[in-house]
Amino acid sequence: MIKELLSPDYIFEASWEVCNKVGGIYTVLSTRANTLQTTFHDKVLFIGPDIWQNSENPLFIESKNLCAEWRQYAKEKDGIGVRMGRWNIPGEPIVILVDFLPFLAQKDEIYTEMWNTFQVDSLHAYGDYEEASMFSYAAGKAVESFYKYNLSDVDKVIYQAHEWMTGLGALYLQTVVPEIATIFTTHATSIGRSIAGNNKPLYDYLFAYNGDQMAQELNMQSKHSIEKQTAHNVDCFTTVSQITNIECKQLLNKEADIVLMNGFEDDFVPKGNTFAGKRKRARSAMLNVANNLLGTDWGDDTLIIGTSGRYEFKNKGLDVFLESLHRLKNDKNLKKNVLAFINVPAWVGTPREDLLLRLKSRNKVTTPLETPFITHWLFDAENDKILNMLRYLGMTNSEEDRVKVIFVPCYLNGKDGVFNKEYYDLLLGQDLSVYPSYYEPWGYTPLESVAFKVPTITTDLAGFGLWVNALQNQNGIDDGVEVLHRSDNNYFEVADGIKNIVSMFSAKTDDEVGEVRKRASEVAEQALWKHFIQYYYEAYDIALRKAGKRQMS
Repeated sequence: MIKELLSPDYIFEASWEVCNKVGGIYTVLSTRANTLQTTFHDKVLFIGPDIWQNSENPLFIESKNLCAEWRQYAKEKDGIGVRMGRWNIPGEPIVILVDFLPFLAQKDEIYTEMWNTFQVDSLHAYGDYEEASMFSYAAGKAVESFYKYNLSDVDKVIYQAHEWMTGLGALYLQTVVPEIATIFTTHATSIGRSIAGNNKPLYDYLFAYNGDQMAQELNMQSKHSIEKQTAHNVDCFTTVSQITNIECKQLLNKEADIVLMNGFEDDFVPKGNTFAGKRKRARSAMLNVANNLLGTDWGDDTLIIGTSGRYEFKNKGLDVFLESLHRLKNDKNLKKNVLAFINVPAWVGTPREDLLLRLKSRNKVTTPLETPFITHWLFDAENDKILNMLRYLGMTNSEEDRVKVIFVPCYLNGKDGVFNKEYYDLLLGQDLSVYPSYYEPWGYTPLESVAFKVPTITTDLAGFGLWVNALQNQNGIDDGVEVLHRSDNNYFEVADGIKNIVSMFSAKTDDEVGEVRKRASEVAEQALWKHFIQYYYEAYDIALRKAGKRQMS
């Protein structure tokens, strides 16, 4: 007999990335919102930080009418300033933006309360800890106020907190409104990310790492403490992949109650003729910039590959990608010229004037520009890791090189000054993408890639890669996704693996490539939210049952 899942009447979901595009969590929340909104129409309220107070936030459509009476009550009686409106994404869910700055004056009392109740160590706080914690606390206060003003104990209410940055609010609510069921989702453990980012071997020695001890060594005590205590004290602890769950078990001493895999919505992937037109324009734009930068005349038969994401040089596998391109240069089996783009925002200065002049003049050029492997000038270029590795490998994009690399060090938001196209409007022009991650709890970039029919190479150290490995009839790049085995010690084998796949791919006929592209999009279809949302419903059930027991005890 299948038990019926308890379903919430209201869901509050708090994250620093609500109406605030920072990283992968934004994609999780914004693509899932429409699915939740369809089921729980306007009973899903996202809570984010009000950090755009003095400028217009394009992602937030403010409404003066939404919950006007409660907002006034919250301000006057509870001392909480909130703005309400809708998130400018598919589904347009309701959003509460909280002003957390006033709580900074009370931080010592708040930290003391959290230490006394949950042993959360805020003594070693620095950097972004205080702003994040005060936002989290303010979000908890706002939900407490909303609950007491609008709801009652017959309403089944979920509060889901994302990342250590929102843990404080979840713990606060557990104390003051125990009727509310709490869920905490860690998208990556702060210690795991830090171990990987500090060039310590994470995987071979994971069994021997002690989270508390490593937090001390890496000066991460406060972030680790709030993350660990929240994981242990909420009604339902979750993470986003099996690989991160292994990390949680070892470093937080707590296994997830359920894994909430990151789904995707394909409503912004163009279809049919629109897709074909956009792909043609994307390829034309990339080749135009490349030819003007390099002084070449490469055409549409060029194999365009790329990588993208946050500038985490080792964690995202940028180092191994460059190594693979260096090896590819000398590969005798390579059948096409390869143009590799690295779309990773760095400390960018201005678009190159010399490149812009060439692009405007539209004259045919035959000589490369100086430094022909970057589209925008950087601040502190001599210390940039990508540029330094290109120099170290001797990758200068010289005339005889069949593999050329272009570093695009800015956000592709349509206003970068060179391409002036959105990231997705360039992504679909690629033939192949490469994401050889060393540390990647999930991995939206390869998933987005296959959604846009671009076959991808990733690793089994990414949650997405592990998920693909578990699919049936999935046997490598011919089925849309190649998942390379990656460990602490096989850097050069991974580089060779990428080189071999790109080389093999360059020999495929147009019909073969078309079949691979079709299979890539079929992989993406299996990761749509309509398939993965069920795990959330199970998490709601776990949390509501636990909160129900707390009420009875």
